[in-house]
Amino acid sequence: MAAAAVLSASALAAQEVRIGAAHFPPYVSKPEEGGNIGLLPQMVDALNNLQQEYHFVIVPTSLPRRFRDFQQGRVDMAIFENPDWGWQDIPHVSVDLGLEDAEVFVAHRSEGREQSYFRNLDGKRLALFSGYHYAFAGFNADPRYLLQRFNATLTYSHDSNLTLILRDRADIALITRSYLSDFMARNPDTAEQFLVSERVDQVYHHYALLRPNGPISGEEFNRYLRRLHDSGELTRIFQPYRIAVVPLAASESLARNGQAGR
Repeated sequence: MAAAAVLSASALAAQEVRIGAAHFPPYVSKPEEGGNIGLLPQMVDALNNLQQEYHFVIVPTSLPRRFRDFQQGRVDMAIFENPDWGWQDIPHVSVDLGLEDAEVFVAHRSEGREQSYFRNLDGKRLALFSGYHYAFAGFNADPRYLLQRFNATLTYSHDSNLTLILRDRADIALITRSYLSDFMARNPDTAEQFLVSERVDQVYHHYALLRPNGPISGEEFNRYLRRLHDSGELTRIFQPYRIAVVPLAASESLARNGQAGR
């Protein structure tokens, strides 16, 4: 009874840190539906099991809404982000997660089709994930621009985009490497029908973006990350999805607008 009381008091004393969760499989899958699916819930569990000073919780948001939620203080942290993905004018502290993923091109495998097929996107129908920032498009996520410039079909599902490829309703889809690896493991028969590019659209070097003067500082969060790195916990969570766990930067960096964090 006494031990339970201590644990309860400890939970109450912990400072809550709200992490925004937008649909970004396999990192987060449909958080608005209340499911606890994806890599983010695993990372949150690892952070909460590591220490008792903070209690990390997931708050559903969306790709376009996440900026406003962050600015208005509805969430304290955006994770698996990059400062170049529309955050340039929003005050934040960025903390290197030491995680790297990539975006690759996928086409329907057919006789005579080789890697050269991916060199030029002009005249090809693209299947893209709505709200994503792609390097080939100059990180411009405006749907009208993508439709007019690249003849793009925008969906909210990698599975839908891969289906468009198989049905020859699109020529090339852009798929997150981690998701494609998981999809092919789950669908080995279908996997043979795809031609995957050696060309990479971009390498995702993931960061956590913290709200200035939020409940946790960049230094504190960076310290917990290092413990997860050193213990091998991050490798256990992310390596099965071909997400590289790489050395962390020396320390967190401030946003380009020069506004210091806590």
